[in-house]
Amino acid sequence: MNLRTFPIFAGLVALGACATQPDEIGSAYVSELQYHQYNCNQLGAEAARVSGRANELFATLKKTADNDEAQMAAGLILLWPILFFLEGGDGPAAQEYARLKGEYEAVEKVAIKKECGLEFAPIVPPEVEEKPEDEENT
Repeated sequence: MNLRTFPIFAGLVALGACATQPDEIGSAYVSELQYHQYNCNQLGAEAARVSGRANELFATLKKTADNDEAQMAAGLILLWPILFFLEGGDGPAAQEYARLKGEYEAVEKVAIKKECGLEFAPIVPPEVEEKPEDEENT
């Protein structure tokens, strides 16, 4: 490999090391059986606990992924050696986030089967939710 192709190679390697945006992380499978004995109040409390922790992780993972993207852009445009300092990849926080999403889905399925009447919103922190277009212009 010569010096001209090395920045391209480094960029391609770094692309695989970038952290995934949290909204692109899928749910891990979690069995509904662990929540089968819960009553509706317990299911609601568990859903609140799981979504609270997932929202905390969402913010952390989003910041990491955004930082990686910014470093990648700067590295590709300005200084390719910066690509070696990317935080890189999805670590334990992303795995925990996927597990929590799976737990949330399992709790939701059990609550639906038990006809609890609980509302389950997607796991997204309020500050990340998209604003309607008319609010953006004010």
